[in-house]
Amino acid sequence: MVWIHQVLVTLTKVVSHLFFRCHVTWVPPTPADPWREDIRLVVLLNHTSLFEPLYLAVFPFRFLWRVVPRAVMPGAKKTLDRPLVGAFLKLLLPGVLPVTPKRDETWERFLSQIRNGSIVGIAAEGRMRRRNGMDRDGNPLTVRGGIADILSAFSTGKMLILYSGGLHHVQAPGELRLGLFKKLRLNLELVDIAHYKRELASDSEPAFRERVKQDLEVRKTKHIVPATPEQKPPTHGLS
Repeated sequence: MVWIHQVLVTLTKVVSHLFFRCHVTWVPPTPADPWREDIRLVVLLNHTSLFEPLYLAVFPFRFLWRVVPRAVMPGAKKTLDRPLVGAFLKLLLPGVLPVTPKRDETWERFLSQIRNGSIVGIAAEGRMRRRNGMDRDGNPLTVRGGIADILSAFSTGKMLILYSGGLHHVQAPGELRLGLFKKLRLNLELVDIAHYKRELASDSEPAFRERVKQDLEVRKTKHIVPATPEQKPPTHGLS
């Protein structure tokens, strides 16, 4: 029944094209044809809205249809338990799995589903940024260490980093207003996983996790451009 998910992904992409304008910039060096690369990990930085599936508009159909049957993605259990949003996300990608904020058995279950042919997607901060720049509990929105666990599962392939300009002008967490015909700003970067892991390698797992977190925070601050002039770029919260 993979075709059902592919149809929904297609419809989401079409709706995004109809009602929004996507502006995409590649972080140099710009790949000749990035969608032919062996992309194994897709990382979203600056998670701001449940409407981020609108970013599917920037991906060609040939890439999306290849991803759907291979996708594995953690989703917040509280979000996936919601009747409408949860059902939509489960239909969009069959491989979305519920996880809790803790590094417990739900996270281990997710990691166990990563196979040789998997393409993993993750919002690396693990929660959404509110209009005040913080998460729901008032904490800075920083990258969590789970991304390092996923990197450890891959020895080859590419990591595609999506630097989101933010979607508060479309829909912000906790608000009902939906803004149509807005610009969706996204910067993309393609990173070789093996090279990246060598650069940040460490003798201990905790040290590697911290290096990955800090590196992605720096990249986030450097490459994200706010979607609208009144929005402020996210800060990485490092001392």
